[in-house]
Amino acid sequence: MVRAELSGDEAPELVAQRTTLELSSGKYSVRFDGSIVDHGTFEISADSSIKSLRLSGISGPNAGRVIRGIYQRVRDRLRICYGLDGIQPSDFATSTGQNRYLATYRRMGDS
Repeated sequence: MVRAELSGDEAPELVAQRTTLELSSGKYSVRFDGSIVDHGTFEISADSSIKSLRLSGISGPNAGRVIRGIYQRVRDRLRICYGLDGIQPSDFATSTGQNRYLATYRRMGDS
């Protein structure tokens, strides 16, 4: 993770540096300091002008939850805006009072 913000507040740099997101074969894992802290499945849709994603948590703090989001990939960067309230965001922004999480990830390895 390169940077993140929750409801308008930027996440500490240390959190961003120690957090990774793995997406593979319809499954996601979030690691913090190498340990899996959240795990589940995901589906993506690129049918409309805005690309959307749906996470279904299996274990961790999002177990049993469905989180809708939008994403954008440019070269080695992936930006995701998660609607933590179950509502799909319409833009890549957060502000006070919104239950949104905006994260930017950099691809590791063979990017």
